[in-house]
Amino acid sequence: MNTSPDAKLKDLVMKLLYDEIVSLRLAPGTKLNVNQLSSTLGISRTPVAEAISSLAEIGFVVTRPGQAGSFVVDLSLHDMIALYQVRSAIEGEAAYLCARNADDEVIRELTLLADAFKESAIRRDIRGLKDTDMPFHRLLVDSCGNPYVVRSYEQILPKLVMYQSSILEFVGQKGNEANPWMQSVCYNHTSVVSAIRMRMPELARQAMADHVDASLNFTSLSGNGADPFAALREK
Repeated sequence: MNTSPDAKLKDLVMKLLYDEIVSLRLAPGTKLNVNQLSSTLGISRTPVAEAISSLAEIGFVVTRPGQAGSFVVDLSLHDMIALYQVRSAIEGEAAYLCARNADDEVIRELTLLADAFKESAIRRDIRGLKDTDMPFHRLLVDSCGNPYVVRSYEQILPKLVMYQSSILEFVGQKGNEANPWMQSVCYNHTSVVSAIRMRMPELARQAMADHVDASLNFTSLSGNGADPFAALREK
């Protein structure tokens, strides 16, 4: 193992930037300035540059033609649609398998998370939504009993978290209470759990597909005819 100080720092910086990107605290499209980051962190440029290079290898940092430097990967409705097609297939299968195989304790935990998510959505409690949304989906996949489904989900999870975080930002936007897909987003988790509790696999799969579609439709209408992700880039 490489035990040089720069290598250890590179891993720490990569983890720090990764968390900031996934949580949207570093907005999509943000330019990453190596000198500024190294000065802020109080370390040399080398581990920062290496961390950014490693993030580029996994698709979280990109370069742009005609522009110097590296940028946080952008989000777009077109990319979200492609990602959510895969998400629907994976989580739909996970819901199907949970309806067949999940034990009572898993169903109880899913129910608690679904109910808490619904209440947070009604109150527009963004912190509560963040604390219950991805934990619900992750528990569903982890409990499905198929390791290949779990591994496939892990491949899309980092980018998925970015889009999920963006949806929660849209929930809190002024005027989005009139979004016709808001009610569906609020109650979809409960519908999925109900199908699982009733041991109806096909209904669980369909409920998850409906949830993914509702999330996409909610997001597409959040921009009022414009790019819904533009506001996130300007944060």
